[in-house]
Amino acid sequence: MARLRAFDGVDVQEATFASLTTLRVGGRPLACVVCNTTESIAQVVGLLDEHSVPLLVVGGGSNLLVSDDDVAMVAVVLNNRGVKIDACDTSAGDGPVYVRAQAGVVWDDLVAQTVDRGLGGLECLSGIPGSVGATPVQNVGAYGVEVSDVLRRVRLYDRTSGELEWVEPEALDLAYRYSNLKFTGRAVVVEVEFQLSADGLSAPLRFGELARTLGVTEQEGSGARCPVAQVRDAVLGLRRGKGMVVDPNDHDTWSAGSFFTNPIVDAASIKQVRECIAAHVPDDTYATMPCFEVDGGYKLSAAWLIDKAGFTKGYPGEGAPARLSTKHTLALTNRGDATAADVVALARDVQRGVNNIFGVHLEPEPVWVGF
Repeated sequence: MARLRAFDGVDVQEATFASLTTLRVGGRPLACVVCNTTESIAQVVGLLDEHSVPLLVVGGGSNLLVSDDDVAMVAVVLNNRGVKIDACDTSAGDGPVYVRAQAGVVWDDLVAQTVDRGLGGLECLSGIPGSVGATPVQNVGAYGVEVSDVLRRVRLYDRTSGELEWVEPEALDLAYRYSNLKFTGRAVVVEVEFQLSADGLSAPLRFGELARTLGVTEQEGSGARCPVAQVRDAVLGLRRGKGMVVDPNDHDTWSAGSFFTNPIVDAASIKQVRECIAAHVPDDTYATMPCFEVDGGYKLSAAWLIDKAGFTKGYPGEGAPARLSTKHTLALTNRGDATAADVVALARDVQRGVNNIFGVHLEPEPVWVGF
């Protein structure tokens, strides 16, 4: 601890994981070490690894579910906050523009900054909680855009070699809510560089709900683009309506965002799954089931499956410390005094119910620690 405190840019603080995560649950780590510079991240992680001290890297804490018990790990909190936007003549509409952000930057602050500069590419990802460093780890996505669409490169602290290095997106095996950094702990993201457009227009609008909100017609198609500020406002409005923009006064936002990933059913199983779903819901309801062909099979909507399995908004009802959001069935929420055990019990209840009724397994998106 003395050596940790001696590093420049490091603060050792008292904290619990309940104070470090958006679910606001979790016990006390061995120590909470806040790293305010990229170099201090490498030094702290390197020292802890040298002495085989378990650690958990924490950014915005929006994708963590941590046990109520004291956790035998050091919480390494990333708080490096630098942002660099390459100088460019945005009036010319030429691109690309490179935006480099350190891992501790609040994600939505970065999105707002790029939108204010008239840069396109991140606007559909507005309102997502957490920090920049987490976005390539799970290939964050929303409203038809994923981080992989705009990612240029990532700077990592490699925990095996002890080196800081820039890597290309191809080195991360990016897929739906996945990278080879997730669950492995092989490296720590310390900076991320994005490639954005300078013409003031958004990424192509591929998500129907967002396109309709913006008044994009079917004739204009999914390739339509709108001013970035207009798209950001629309996305924030949609997310707030679903309780997906963090508000300390709204328990519907005391969550980890979307708790389950949308399941992908392989082509060999989709017919059987469809038949099972059709047998349990009315014909007119079955006709509304989202099902999209993707690489590896067919993507279903976790929110639709949860709702149609009987787990409606607010489940299991008033008085329960952990409930589904009253605005969106995909968020598991802390109503103010929930424990991590309460959240886990609700998650397993929903998983079990959807699997028993529809034969579909729901995979949690947050990282579970201490279970």
